[in-house]
Amino acid sequence: MGEEKRRFGFWNTAATRHTPLEDAQGIFASSMIAALGLSLMGSAGLVASGTAGIAFVLHYLTGVSFGLFYTVVNLPFYLLSLRRLGRAFTVKTFIAVGLTSLITEALPHFIAIDAIRPLWTAVLAGILLGFGLLGLYRHRASLGGVGILAVYLQDRFGWRAGLVQLAFDLVVLVGAFAVASPFIVLCSVAGAVVLNLFLTINHRSDRYIAM
Repeated sequence: MGEEKRRFGFWNTAATRHTPLEDAQGIFASSMIAALGLSLMGSAGLVASGTAGIAFVLHYLTGVSFGLFYTVVNLPFYLLSLRRLGRAFTVKTFIAVGLTSLITEALPHFIAIDAIRPLWTAVLAGILLGFGLLGLYRHRASLGGVGILAVYLQDRFGWRAGLVQLAFDLVVLVGAFAVASPFIVLCSVAGAVVLNLFLTINHRSDRYIAM
């Protein structure tokens, strides 16, 4: 019984390692927070960062489900994850992407927003996505796509994950001009800057080493 408590409980004798139950709650909570940020962005017509941004652009162009595009766009990155970051990271990331996609699609059925300001929404959504990604990173998972690459580059070369994502996001947001007004794109840029600065400041391997 004592061994089971140490393995599955909320405590652990090895302070630097999460239990399976801790990983499960961390991934679920982080995916829900990230999904709320993505849902707010979709309600305001904004473009998110990373592969979510690509999925939003395709969604706005075709009208096909954002969740479907988000899942498909992430598929090629799982190979990099499996080869460079291991099976556990890949499986947890796959689960996080699936959960985030499902929750993002479901949220409009539970939350109705009557009025929304794009710039304020971009800042709030950026913070929510930052918290979601930070939680996933600390449980050795991500929201797929460039997040996988960012985690690998930070682990391998010490490059800040937030700065890697910001560079990629700026490229994606240039493409957003095809589906959104300049004002909406600028608001989306503000959201991406808030998100990635949040990660740059808060996600440092020398400060948080739990796995």
